[in-house]
Amino acid sequence: MTGDRLVRRSAPAIVLLAVLLLSACSAADGEGSVSDSGFIAGDGSITAIAASERVEAPSIEGELLSGGTWALAQERGRVVVLNVWASWCAPCRAEAPVLQSLWEEFEGAGVSFIGLNTRDSRATAVSFEEAYGITYPSVVDSDGRLQLRFSGIAPPQAIPTTLVIDREGKVAGRILGRASESTLRGLIEPLVASSSVPSPSTAAPSAAAG
Repeated sequence: MTGDRLVRRSAPAIVLLAVLLLSACSAADGEGSVSDSGFIAGDGSITAIAASERVEAPSIEGELLSGGTWALAQERGRVVVLNVWASWCAPCRAEAPVLQSLWEEFEGAGVSFIGLNTRDSRATAVSFEEAYGITYPSVVDSDGRLQLRFSGIAPPQAIPTTLVIDREGKVAGRILGRASESTLRGLIEPLVASSSVPSPSTAAPSAAAG
């Protein structure tokens, strides 16, 4: 009898747990939801970081999907848009055209775009890039180790995540979840514009010379 009562009492809890698990899986494409790969879609939060509060981006280097290697250090002096993505991530598929479009727009303005392809197979990742016409490079991060280096800046399980790094190599902005064109543009443009403003040290001699 005791066993029967235990089964009867446990049944509602088991049903509730099953409903919650099914809900999480069915909502995997939404913001803040858990995917069947164990990763969490970003919550959609957008953060612009004041220059005085920015921290140095971690040093990362890795093999490119297209061959060769890439290192963040080689981009010093340029604005860098680093997008963590995976082919199995629905928000990544949704934002891919936006990233490509902005890359084409800002390519000649001192802005580099780089993907960080995580927890993916190379063949699937390459197929993704071909399907969406992605022409900026992506670093292979099949075991997620490179993504973990940003754990103090962005949740290591959040896919996608987009970080905007200023010309000094410091993180100036962050988007957790799908990046919209207006949002990402709003993080990039101030950094591009600031580079064209002469600093006081360079402006003073010019004024004196005049």
